[in-house]
Amino acid sequence: MFELLFPFFLLVLLFLLLSIIWRIKARKYISSNTVATAYDAWTQDKLLERLWGEHIHLGFYPPGRNIDFRKAKVKFVHELVKWSGLDKLPKGSRILDVGCGIGGSSRILAGYYGFNVTGITISPAQVKRARELTPNGLNCHFQVMDALDLKFADGSFDAVWSVEAGAHMNDKTRFADEILRTLRPNGYLALADWNSRDLEVYPPSFFEKLVLKQLLEQWVHPNFISINEFGNILRSNKNSSGRVITENWNSYTNPSWYDSIIEGIRRPFAIFSLGPFAILKSIREVPTILLMNWAFRKGLMEFGVYKCRG
Repeated sequence: MFELLFPFFLLVLLFLLLSIIWRIKARKYISSNTVATAYDAWTQDKLLERLWGEHIHLGFYPPGRNIDFRKAKVKFVHELVKWSGLDKLPKGSRILDVGCGIGGSSRILAGYYGFNVTGITISPAQVKRARELTPNGLNCHFQVMDALDLKFADGSFDAVWSVEAGAHMNDKTRFADEILRTLRPNGYLALADWNSRDLEVYPPSFFEKLVLKQLLEQWVHPNFISINEFGNILRSNKNSSGRVITENWNSYTNPSWYDSIIEGIRRPFAIFSLGPFAILKSIREVPTILLMNWAFRKGLMEFGVYKCRG
């Protein structure tokens, strides 16, 4: 009997241990400073970069094709460029990358498409690392800046690009105001983000509420809104033409969640070389990644992409 119950007790013990780790080091959103602090820590410990590479966002997986995790992230950039119409812009066009991370997407936009890219993030550590990774001569520059208070004049950019940054914004309307204000008339917006389903129309169950609570508290998110809700915020903005198109890219991006865990198995030295605490840190992220995978696979969460003209 004990032999039969032992695996169950082991799972319970593991769950309790992970719950304690979560509670001790929960990363709740309090202000934009907590977002900056979290990303500073993720950047300085280098674990995320070692496992995910230069692109701290999900990848694009074409239906029916196997693709390397890191190549999928690069493909995501090209797919969003093509879908949003940024590929129609001439070389030298001014692009603002909002929530640029350590500059992976910015470098593709500058190097492959010839754009003049300004990347902004609230994390000083990310700006430092982005500058370190950017070759001399690449038309790509990085600054510390709050996306809810952009220090650029109206109409400064031919396009605004933002991938997986909006979920960290506590005021989605202000976020839309700022990015559309800095976009020139008839400029291009290309945006991708993590969204919940419409929770007013389809209220979450008790279990789904627990999942959403963990997803908010573990990765410094103040709230999630639906694709339709943020699309309407963009449509109603005074600086928008109103021609906003949205899609749900769950089917293209969902394989990223399992791949992000498998990457640790593919590249174990990437973790071990950072010391014993890196192993604990990587284990600590696994439950949240699994919850993210479940939430996106079940439709509780949706990967929204948005395009419009200024």
